[in-house]
Amino acid sequence: MIRTIQLPGACGFALILALTVFFANCRELLADDSADIAFFEKRIRPVLVEHCYACHSGGAKIKGGLRLDSRDGWARGGDSGDVLVPGKPGESLLIEALRSEGDLKMPPKGKLPANIVADFEEWVKRGAPDPRKQADGKSHDGANSIAGGRGHWAYRPVAEPPIPKGRDTAWARTSIDRFVQSRLDAEGLAPGPPADREVLIRRLSFDLVGLPPSPQAIDDFLADDAENAWEKLVDRLLDAPEFGERWGRHWLDVARFAESLTLRGFVFKHAWRYRDYVIDAFNRDLPYDQFLSEQVAGDLLAAESAAERGRRLVATTVLVLGNTNLEEQDKQQLEMDLVDEQLDLIGRGFLAQTITCARCHDHKFDPIPTRDYYALAGILKNAKTLDHENVSKWIEAPLPLDAEREAVFRLHEEELAAVQGQIRKLHGEVKRLTGTPVAAGQILLVKDLPGIVVDDAAAKRVGEWQHSQHTRPYIGDGYLHDMDGGKGDKTLTFDPDLPKTGRYEVRLAYTPGGNRAEEVPVTVFSADGEKTIVVNERKPPPIDGRFITLGEYRFERDGQSFVIVSNLGTKGHVIADAVQFLPVEAAGAAAGAGKNEQEQPAPSESDEVQRLRNEIKRLEQDAQSRKAKGPKRPMVMTLTELPEPHDLFVHIRGSVHNRGPDVPRGFLEVASFKSAPAIPAAEGGRRQLAEWIASRDNPLTARVIVNRTWHWLFGAGIVRTTDNFGTTGEAPSHPELLDHLALTFMEDGWSIKKLVRRIVLSRTYELSSRDHPRGRAVDPDNRLVCRANRRRLDAECLRDAMLSISGTLKAEQGGATFPDDLAADYGYVDKSDRRSVYVPVFRNAIPEIFEAFDFADS
Repeated sequence: MIRTIQLPGACGFALILALTVFFANCRELLADDSADIAFFEKRIRPVLVEHCYACHSGGAKIKGGLRLDSRDGWARGGDSGDVLVPGKPGESLLIEALRSEGDLKMPPKGKLPANIVADFEEWVKRGAPDPRKQADGKSHDGANSIAGGRGHWAYRPVAEPPIPKGRDTAWARTSIDRFVQSRLDAEGLAPGPPADREVLIRRLSFDLVGLPPSPQAIDDFLADDAENAWEKLVDRLLDAPEFGERWGRHWLDVARFAESLTLRGFVFKHAWRYRDYVIDAFNRDLPYDQFLSEQVAGDLLAAESAAERGRRLVATTVLVLGNTNLEEQDKQQLEMDLVDEQLDLIGRGFLAQTITCARCHDHKFDPIPTRDYYALAGILKNAKTLDHENVSKWIEAPLPLDAEREAVFRLHEEELAAVQGQIRKLHGEVKRLTGTPVAAGQILLVKDLPGIVVDDAAAKRVGEWQHSQHTRPYIGDGYLHDMDGGKGDKTLTFDPDLPKTGRYEVRLAYTPGGNRAEEVPVTVFSADGEKTIVVNERKPPPIDGRFITLGEYRFERDGQSFVIVSNLGTKGHVIADAVQFLPVEAAGAAAGAGKNEQEQPAPSESDEVQRLRNEIKRLEQDAQSRKAKGPKRPMVMTLTELPEPHDLFVHIRGSVHNRGPDVPRGFLEVASFKSAPAIPAAEGGRRQLAEWIASRDNPLTARVIVNRTWHWLFGAGIVRTTDNFGTTGEAPSHPELLDHLALTFMEDGWSIKKLVRRIVLSRTYELSSRDHPRGRAVDPDNRLVCRANRRRLDAECLRDAMLSISGTLKAEQGGATFPDDLAADYGYVDKSDRRSVYVPVFRNAIPEIFEAFDFADS
């Protein structure tokens, strides 16, 4: 979303438009190489190992003269010539073979799934990045390399180094300056001059609150001659509520926060609670060790109040936000893919470790054996994140409430239950007086229908569906409709508990009408396979005015047996009331009975029966009104611990169906120096995982966040590969400074604000970004920090600055992404002028200004 706003001068606005177009065209050039390597390790190498190495590696009789177990192998090509043209999948023989388009089809036993072929196309588009300099042989024994791996700088315990003195003691103001000056001295360099005060206030304002300083704020700072003027400005910005919005946005990037999945745009309606939790945590200066613990195991931690319990429950939302394929029918694979996402977040985000590279084999570069991967995965596998069997859905739970609010909800629910109880009682009276369940045009209860009936209330939902009792006849308490919105994003799954294997006629119940969709896709999954029937819901159902047949199918008692109603490609309201599974021998009898019932006129009803029917109608309207107007329980995306914890086994080559040895739940051995927390047999281990991550003895956690903080303030970390402290990442430019900051950070109670304050009060932070000729010659990348790095504004700061300067920025903070009366829809466009951190982040619909200016991947 690009907004046209007033700027102080047409030239400035024209420049911004030109930059937007420029960066939109060249953002491909800004891609992070580490992301490409991660893509290869997670999406490409496992497939090559499983499907290609048997014929195209050094451990096999090579076919076609082609080796695919090294970069040099595919670069040389095979008997048919070049196998890959980096950047051009359409010209690559490998892609042609995977697509099975010509005579050459690979693998020979059958075509790979479309999503895997798409991954290879994307890999080739990226230039076929491949870190394998040598052929993959037998993986090194990760377990045996752990002792040697502990010599790597990142795995050594954090220790306080001596603070150097430096040659120019007058320049250094803080211990940070002394470490920086020491490195400059070693290279014969001196720090550059300080920045002008106008530059400093602008730099600090953008860094701490993400907004430009007002003209009045600049004038006040320039006029303040007090010795502590800079310190007062720092403290004021640290205390501003905008600090949490700016630094919360940084963390949301680490957490890969988004409010939808890529596939079909499934929308997370309650993800905003996690966003607000993060912003509040930075504003309250929640200790970082506690911040991490709550995100890993907040649902398992003790709480002193309902509010604290709710906050900690919201924190765990981060483990549910992984970008997975909820339509994956191999549910074991789906569960492990989500665990892999969670491990990647914890690994790269919290620990700067590429743990997920050990899913299919021992890590090729770091001392992380496959056993460590499955020791950690076993912990996360004991937390249930998805609730569904077919089209899966994330778990949502009510937020804990204080006693006063809980009493309000309980009263509402009891009153509603009482009305519904009266309705059921009156239905029973009608049945007693008439001898029939309910006349045509009225309501039927599930128990009054033959066969196995799955009502809409029991259907498993994806997306927002509206309950209604507007049109009769219906079954049970009403029916569901898709509100004629979110097309392609909503499904209902009707999953019966069939008593035996056999043939069943499947019927769909819906209420017809002129505003209904005419082409509703209804898919039946049975032992016969998968079949989609298109239903015109404008036409009355032909069976009893309630049902339409979807055909006869064979179902196995323990096999797949379910029906999915989707709103994909529909125009108009999609309705679903119930799905009936009739044993074939019973279906004919039911049809005949229905026909006879329709042919015979209904007997006239007594005044008493008519009175009961009118009362039922009044009570149903009352119940519907109570539901619509009553309080709505606040919900949260979260997870639940399994009641019977268990260990996980190694998945050989990453396949969930290829069982290896069992692995006890545990942690990264290379990063565990003192006794790691023991995981009791009765617990899954997330509480202990949180304790291990947030321990002072963990050599990674404090170093990683200190390095990220330096990166956010200087534009480059002390370790430039902020997500990778392994052997393929960069070494720290100032290792002693990194340890010094990590240690003081922990001693300061893991306070982010104190860490930020310590850094920005240094002379190093105040350096000018003006050219330093000697530094440019000796240190062209400015790793030694003889001057400040020149940094461009990120997408959020650019948009917020434009709104702020124009006077249209709204200061409203927090709250739901979607208004209460609006369904969570992928096509929703936020039209407010609030901070960018509150703009919805839909993975397939990033606002154009964000994409143009390199918005973080999620």
